[in-house]
Amino acid sequence: MARPRRQRPRAWAPLLLLLLAGPVACAASPADDGAGAGGRGPRGRARGDSGSDEAVPRHDSSYGTFAGEFYDLRYLSEEGKMFSQSTLSNRATRALENSQPTKKKHFSLETLFLDFLTIIYSHWPGYPFPTAPPVDPFAKIKVDDCGKTKGCFRYGKPGCNAETCDYFLSYRMIGADVEFELSADTDGWVAVGFSSDKKMGGDDVMACVHDDNGRVRVQHFYNVGQWAKEIQRNPARDEEGVFENNRVTCRFKRPVNVPRDETIVDLHLSWYYLFAWGPAIQGSITRHDIDSPPTSERVVSIYKYEDIFMPSAAYQTFSSPFCLLLIVALTFYLLMGTP
Repeated sequence: MARPRRQRPRAWAPLLLLLLAGPVACAASPADDGAGAGGRGPRGRARGDSGSDEAVPRHDSSYGTFAGEFYDLRYLSEEGKMFSQSTLSNRATRALENSQPTKKKHFSLETLFLDFLTIIYSHWPGYPFPTAPPVDPFAKIKVDDCGKTKGCFRYGKPGCNAETCDYFLSYRMIGADVEFELSADTDGWVAVGFSSDKKMGGDDVMACVHDDNGRVRVQHFYNVGQWAKEIQRNPARDEEGVFENNRVTCRFKRPVNVPRDETIVDLHLSWYYLFAWGPAIQGSITRHDIDSPPTSERVVSIYKYEDIFMPSAAYQTFSSPFCLLLIVALTFYLLMGTP
């Protein structure tokens, strides 16, 4: 009778065991002391190495680890013969007990890479995970400093401030720059022009424009007659702006001295200031709100801080000399009566 031929383990059996052991072995954490280098036996040292048999904790928290060690001992090493069937059975029982309540985790290269970065950053002293810098809110314009540490122009109701005036502008020196603050009751744009006269034309203009995306951008213009042409060379820096409560408010710095240019003036010289504001269409400025925008009565020096109030048209009716004279004449006529 012919002796039965011994069957070799099928080729798919080792592959199946490797697939079961792979994700767990790759996702092993640094706390797993038993996760040795590649080619090491169950006690964390290379097979065949001579040394002390220090007890090293084994992986026994999942079926994958048990299957991987079983494959390593049974097919890749002669040391597998040293383990009895009872030892493997006990380890399988422990793996079953420990793996019952766990939730299966989806394994992918992206997950493995993110876990690797987490381990590196959490164990590297002095290098925490980078976080986005906080966004500072727009600091409100202070009017208490007007006439003291900065110059201000207010146009609107008597006693108004940067949040209630129809138009507000402040300026102050900061090193080699001039800081401007502008605010107006509009949803489009607010601007200041530097002119050699009180008329529009040939003027250097800085405008804060509210676009359709909700941003407030500082732009540079040059008045060509009654038309404002945008200039790509923008001297503004450190600009910031906000649109709140139907008001456009901004803050920016501009150098005092600039190279000679037709469209940019030197602010160390005195200029008439032109004040204007109006609507915008898709981030482009349109004609200002009033036909005759206010201007400074005299040239303005950035080295002199004043707090100047200009009443708007609604508050100018009874303050003009002609109106006062007319009121006095009517009062006198009523008191004297008719002859």
